[in-house]
Amino acid sequence: MRNSASRSRIAGWGRIFAPGRERRSENLERDSSGAVLCRGFGRSYGDSSLPPPGQPEVLATPPADRILAFDPATGLLRAEAGLSLREINRLFLPRGWFTPVTPGTHFVSLGGMVASDVHGKNHHRAGCFGEHVMALRMRLADGRLVECGPDREAELFWATVGGMGLTGHILEVEVPLTRVPSPWIEAESERIPNIESFIEALKTAGRDWPFTVGWIDCLSRGRAMGRGILIRGRFADPAGVPAKSPRQRRRLSVPCVCPGWLLSRWSVRLFNTLYYHGHPRRVRRRTVSPETFFYPLDRIEHWNRLYGPRGFSQFQCVLPESGGAAAARSFLELLTGRGGASFLCVIKDCGEQGRGTLSFPLRGISIALDIAVTSGTQQLIDALNERVIELGGRVYLTKDAFTRPEHFARMEPRLERFLELRRKYDAAGSIRSAQSVRLFGDPA
Repeated sequence: MRNSASRSRIAGWGRIFAPGRERRSENLERDSSGAVLCRGFGRSYGDSSLPPPGQPEVLATPPADRILAFDPATGLLRAEAGLSLREINRLFLPRGWFTPVTPGTHFVSLGGMVASDVHGKNHHRAGCFGEHVMALRMRLADGRLVECGPDREAELFWATVGGMGLTGHILEVEVPLTRVPSPWIEAESERIPNIESFIEALKTAGRDWPFTVGWIDCLSRGRAMGRGILIRGRFADPAGVPAKSPRQRRRLSVPCVCPGWLLSRWSVRLFNTLYYHGHPRRVRRRTVSPETFFYPLDRIEHWNRLYGPRGFSQFQCVLPESGGAAAARSFLELLTGRGGASFLCVIKDCGEQGRGTLSFPLRGISIALDIAVTSGTQQLIDALNERVIELGGRVYLTKDAFTRPEHFARMEPRLERFLELRRKYDAAGSIRSAQSVRLFGDPA
């Protein structure tokens, strides 16, 4: 076992710090016994990977990254929970395999992908990651080692998928990779004039393209509200693409924590205007690497430093399809009316709700935006959550740091069932996080 040096503070990707430290382990089966929480690469934005007050140590899984089995005929992969998506892509993409679902960063662990039940640009086709997982090996709070999956210990399995690591410690994950024709992406992008056109364009693109996503100018108003750039893609046919696999691009870095005024309303407005009008009016077609297409921000190390010393929170919600474009416009009107400014505002088309007890997406539109933490952040997120509740939507726990427990209870009818299953597998509540203390009333 390798132990990291003790640290007095720990944070998620939003750089909201809490007292804590990591204990890194190559042997999760041995060292998860008695652990209050497991943590992968810390890329959850809020407090879901932070320890509860009074229990400062979390078990960090990245050293436990062995591939245990791979079937080249079916693509079935079994690996330890600390294996990173970046390493999976490095090893298997040149051999014609890719994960069935990928989030917007490859600096995530397999265990974290299960705990968050991550989704990606193909949710309208493939659903969440958990829908593809075949088996999990877990250590429960009482010390038992359990193998679970959709067809055995199914209650535990589906509570763990999207359960934020609160039902037990994930030790191993078994999931089939997907055959791809080449390690390149055929991509198109085009400018979209407003939110109504955007939602229609997403639905239209989703019929022919497996991967769709959009960037929105969240500060635009009136007829231009929700304008942005739609991006669609698919793995390219081998004919007409380079014979060699893409090289990993050189990574840039934000060298220090930037001053808080850098991403002010005026600078975000300038960036959004230049980015929108910098795209040609015609459809742009390119062949790009998966790294460029799926993980554009991963090229910039420490990009979270851009938001200043107080950090940031990402607010991600899903609005039901029944609300249509009017629901999305209502949400954006509230955001702009209250001064919300984000240079990163992402919209995605979501398919059917997953089977995970607390899986995030449902059929509709997902909107995600970064919010720099200020004295008014709690009030802004309270207002956004009230609007999401009115519209019948919900928020993504992996991104959340500010939602109040009463708001989450009102937007999540499955919550009581999840808490019931947690009590079944961990009656004492010994596995918990800063987020579960905040949202679910766990003891500190």
